[in-house]
Amino acid sequence: MTSAADTAPAARKPKRDRTHYLYIAVIIAVAAGIAVGLAAPDFAVGLKPIGTGFVALIKMMISPIIFCTIVLGIGSVRKAAKVGAVGGIALGYFMVMSVVALGIGLVVGNILEPGTGLAVTDAVKEAGHAQVDAEAKDTTEFLLGIIPTTIVSAFTNESVLQTLLIALLAGFALQGMGSAGQPILRGIEHIQRLVFRILAMVMWAAPIGAFGAIAAVTGSAGLDALKSLAVLMLGFYVTCFLFVFIVLGILLRVISGLNILTLFKYLGREFLLILSTSSSESALPRLIAKMEHLGVSKPVVGITVPTGYSFNLDGTMIYMTMASLFIADALGTPMSIGEQIPLLLFLLVASKGAAGVTGAGLATLAGGLQSHKPAMVDGIGLIVGIDRFMSEARALTNFAGNAVATVLIGTWTKEIDKDRVNQVLAGQLPFDEKTLLDDAHGGPAEEHVELPEQGGEKELAKA
Repeated sequence: MTSAADTAPAARKPKRDRTHYLYIAVIIAVAAGIAVGLAAPDFAVGLKPIGTGFVALIKMMISPIIFCTIVLGIGSVRKAAKVGAVGGIALGYFMVMSVVALGIGLVVGNILEPGTGLAVTDAVKEAGHAQVDAEAKDTTEFLLGIIPTTIVSAFTNESVLQTLLIALLAGFALQGMGSAGQPILRGIEHIQRLVFRILAMVMWAAPIGAFGAIAAVTGSAGLDALKSLAVLMLGFYVTCFLFVFIVLGILLRVISGLNILTLFKYLGREFLLILSTSSSESALPRLIAKMEHLGVSKPVVGITVPTGYSFNLDGTMIYMTMASLFIADALGTPMSIGEQIPLLLFLLVASKGAAGVTGAGLATLAGGLQSHKPAMVDGIGLIVGIDRFMSEARALTNFAGNAVATVLIGTWTKEIDKDRVNQVLAGQLPFDEKTLLDDAHGGPAEEHVELPEQGGEKELAKA
């Protein structure tokens, strides 16, 4: 007993040292990128492919990670009804929070009226209409788009929901196979370990990617765009801040008994990654790994996180509300409450197809306005210049909303190990940055029977 206790701390120390320096390097890279963007804008814009390449490296890992996580979770659950209950609760919560986010954006937008007094030139109109070139899908096309052309194509397209559908089908199929499916589950578990190890290797390119992304954003927008539209930007940032720390913070405290600041401290590196890339998808694989490590069961994490990235975009909801009101005011045609509500309800549906990548919010807004109020497309050009900076707050808010949602749904479904949560948040069980997995906690079903003290995934502990 003594020797085990003595060796445990020694085994944890090496895991934190190297990655600690990695994220210090990311902070330095972000500061350097801002400096280069302001000092040499043209050169900085040319660095954009560096940031784009890093985000692409992260995105290529998303589909296999989602597939492995969901299949391992669902394939090891005894009752399919449990998975259905998690999905139903998750979708219900996502819709309620989307309405709340829209409502908050509506109130703040009407109070600030940030677009009043701005002029819409012909160049601005052209820039606005250019955004509509992005494919805008109606509800029917969006739903049909969830079905991939083939099983394999679900892993090559950028649709998270297509991967989610295939993973659900595979998980339920393995669940129905019983003991015959155990060898397949073990094989998928090994694939998951491989994929997470590759992701850990990719993360060492984060400082380079962060430098290129931030430099390009700063160089392309510059200070002039920030000054002219500061009211909208500040109003949007403040609204997102209030939504996260008041609405989500109160929910987390009342329902799960957790302090939101403590949870965000645990997810600090993911927030830094999002801030440097302007993409919440860059942190999706790590959110899955960290929520499982926290003590939320695999089925809850596997269903809530990927689905939330398409259906729980709180930051995008607030953005669409405030941007719509801003554009209406700038065009000199402010909308009444009676006009605002139908437009925002339409955007509520349209936004469900928006991915968590940079620019998706602007493209969805443009497509939604083109379908519902075409005259307002002229004003979209006003926010093109600062959209990348607003994308930071959008992505951070979306990520925070999905992290909190995972804990809440785990609490409601009693699929969370509260003792483990307290230990992890207290720093007693550090996250393994080398593998992004807990070998003793995230293994196949049979291994959990041998380690009942780990907890956190009770439904996986079957004979």
